Amino acid sequence: MKVKRIVANIETDRVADARRFYGDVLGLELLMDHGWINTYGSEERMGVQISFASEGGSGTPTPDLSVEVDDADAALERMKQAGFPVEYGPADEPWGVRRFFVRDPFGKLVNILAHQPNG
Repeated sequence: MKVKRIVANIETDRVADARRFYGDVLGLELLMDHGWINTYGSEERMGVQISFASEGGSGTPTPDLSVEVDDADAALERMKQAGFPVEYGPADEPWGVRRFFVRDPFGKLVNILAHQPNG
């Protein structure tokens, strides 16, 4: 047996509100829409990962979700333009990522990150 995918499920009665944050701003595709559940993602293969943490690193609270992007600064600008306040960062962390935290429309703390090139 092999796990092929892990999907975080966020309970809300405002399913459509996810489109602006996860679709419009982060650019994820709506992969499934049954009205009561919308799944956003990418047609490209996403890795299978799940993390358990006592904190978010650098003394931050543990985020509910982590979303890796190819350009953290571009994602940051899009979040600001969309009116989502940044709660942490942007920060270049000692473990090799540039990241910031925002809250999605459901109050979940989201860690937006990009791996820094080795340098």
